[in-house]
Amino acid sequence: MAPAIPLSHRTGFRMMHSGLFPALLALQFGGGAGGSLTPFLVQLAAIFGIFYFLLIRPQQQQKKKHEEALRNLKRGDRIVTAGGIIGDVVHVKETATGEGGTARPLEDEVTIKSAESRLIVERGRIARIVGVSTAAPSKD
Repeated sequence: MAPAIPLSHRTGFRMMHSGLFPALLALQFGGGAGGSLTPFLVQLAAIFGIFYFLLIRPQQQQKKKHEEALRNLKRGDRIVTAGGIIGDVVHVKETATGEGGTARPLEDEVTIKSAESRLIVERGRIARIVGVSTAAPSKD
């Protein structure tokens, strides 16, 4: 093992540099008696599991729920776009796909009425649905 490089503070206080950290690393990665990678891998798996169940999975479920709500969008619903425009859905125009094309429902055009203006936005740009109409969906 190479000699430790002295580390000093501005006040002249010498920091602990006895080689404790390299010794702990050697024990962790099998350099010591009976050491193995198994506890380390178990810790990594536990950390990944915690991240998955507390962060990734709920976010995927929320995204799926939002996309389902956008697919069920109908005339009369009150929405807020990603840009902050609030309006009522007037018409939903589904994009036609050619032969062999895949349907992309989040690229459908949605006409909304905001105050005295009518705007056309993509279905995927709708941030949230504020109010849902009770009227049956109509084919315009």
